[in-house]
Amino acid sequence: MDWAHLAAFNGVLLAALLSPGPAMLVALRTTLIEGRFAGMMLGLGLGTAAAVWTLMALMGLNAVFTVVPLAYLALKIIGAAYLIYLAVMIWRDAASPLDTATPVARQNPFLRGLFVNLSNPKSMLFAASVLVVIFPRDLTSGNIAVIVINHMVIEWLAYGAFALLLSTPAARNGYLRLKPVFDRVAATVLGALGLRLMLDRT
Repeated sequence: MDWAHLAAFNGVLLAALLSPGPAMLVALRTTLIEGRFAGMMLGLGLGTAAAVWTLMALMGLNAVFTVVPLAYLALKIIGAAYLIYLAVMIWRDAASPLDTATPVARQNPFLRGLFVNLSNPKSMLFAASVLVVIFPRDLTSGNIAVIVINHMVIEWLAYGAFALLLSTPAARNGYLRLKPVFDRVAATVLGALGLRLMLDRT
């Protein structure tokens, strides 16, 4: 493994981070509602979980899922249920003022970020496919450690920068004006992603 492999991996990773999905939606809403610190803590949870999936991919968990498909199915159902639960809570509170929002939206943002990214085992399959394409087969334990730590740090920095950008008064005030609309759109997308994850046969 050399630095060119790592640079290619980081490019793919940054492109994936910018695409809309559960992690981005939850990061956006958390920062706008709960502020910069909560957004950063959520980002730490998201990045940590993503690095765990990368480690699992490097350790061959995708092979375990192939051999024991019920384990993958169970993870998918649990993850889908969590995303749908988040969607229901966000929809229910869409028209509520921030100070009366449901407690689930305010409890331990680090753990929330961790659960959001761990709730989708397809993240590990994505990591596995990217790793196979970019990195050589003969990775040492040191190489694996560098890849996993690199992934975690990149996600931490990206979500930290995201939280800084969105924690401005202008961003928060804009969100407050459109809170019912934005929350219902976010809830719909999260719910759809959860249902897609639950019903997807792959």
